[in-house]
Amino acid sequence: MSQVNKETKVERKPKVESYDIAKSDETLHLAVDLAKFIKENRLYQNIQGKEYVNVEGWQYAGSRLGILPVVEHVVNISTDDEIKYQAKVNLLDLRSQQVVGAGFAICSNKEQGKKYYQEFAIASMAQTRAIGKAYRNILAWIIRAAGYEPTPVEEMDYAGNETSKPAVPTEKKATMKAAPATAAAEAAAADAEPTPGIRYASAKQKEEIIRLLNNPVITRQEKTKMLLNINRFDEERAAQAIEKLKKVIEDREDGQSAAA
Repeated sequence: MSQVNKETKVERKPKVESYDIAKSDETLHLAVDLAKFIKENRLYQNIQGKEYVNVEGWQYAGSRLGILPVVEHVVNISTDDEIKYQAKVNLLDLRSQQVVGAGFAICSNKEQGKKYYQEFAIASMAQTRAIGKAYRNILAWIIRAAGYEPTPVEEMDYAGNETSKPAVPTEKKATMKAAPATAAAEAAAADAEPTPGIRYASAKQKEEIIRLLNNPVITRQEKTKMLLNINRFDEERAAQAIEKLKKVIEDREDGQSAAA
């Protein structure tokens, strides 16, 4: 009897922690939860007056439904004068262990604003777009129910829209209201659109940024925000981010010592 009760508890646990896409009442609750999560973490961008969700928002929705992305392939299809990658992502339902969706996407340095992107960034964006596309194919209506446009930001970027410009005033306004230490970290992580002739951050600078982000006083939100934009940093911006992170860490560690 005790064994039966134990198994019953194990079976019920996922139902408490996640939603079931087959049940409309649960998915509507998810839409409310999703709207709050996206807004609080600013996982959207305003494009021509409409709000589009970043791939992280789509991943959050999928994870609450027990649906996770699995990369099937990222293929280099570059030519002599073009860096180009294609990616395919499958969606795996953890309950049934079945593939319930898929997404296919490409990225090229011939696209607007990506002329000076490094090869790994092109490959990464192809994968990111494929993830967003896969989720869009099955969860677009939930994103719509949450009050956002049912197209991932990364797809709008592919269509040639400049997503960063409308979002800049929102980011600046938000960081001005934050506490001084948090504002410094968020300012260092603000989006930066690549410009012609830019010298991107070196591998050493990126390693230093990642090392600093792993400090326990840096919040998960701050870490995620900066990592999402690290490939856009030029050398000067990366140097500024490193100095700001060092200052934030020093201030917070001093504050903890004083409190102790």
